[in-house]
Amino acid sequence: AGRKEDSFNVLDLAEYAKSRPWWKKVFAPSSGSSAEKYNVATQLVIGGVTGWCTGFIFQKVGKLAATAVGGGFFLLQIANHTGYIKVDWKLVERDVNKAKQQLKFHSSSNKMSPEVKSKVDEVIIFLKKNVILTGGFAGGFLLGMAS
Repeated sequence: AGRKEDSFNVLDLAEYAKSRPWWKKVFAPSSGSSAEKYNVATQLVIGGVTGWCTGFIFQKVGKLAATAVGGGFFLLQIANHTGYIKVDWKLVERDVNKAKQQLKFHSSSNKMSPEVKSKVDEVIIFLKKNVILTGGFAGGFLLGMAS
């Protein structure tokens, strides 16, 4: 008597797919891994291209950082030898020894914090689910570093 009739909406999937832009299809969040969403060739291409871009940028930034750090040390040595700055080597030695002791203390415990362990576990699960994508990324990264 007082029962409501359930109504269902009909969704035309072909029209829905046509109305969505390609970038939403590629980058949309999904519950499955990329192995479930894409074929092997697509996974290799996506992994390879992103790996190459990452490797290329990593190489350029690495060279820039090495040049900046090396140049900074070089300028500090010149400033030290010309008398612009004076280095208290006893203080440096004491601080280095203190840092060594702290490193020995932290390395002897060998225990990961729960937060780090959970993140490491998430990464391992992702890598296992997306082996082909990861392989493409690794290959692309090496090619990017070499170019």
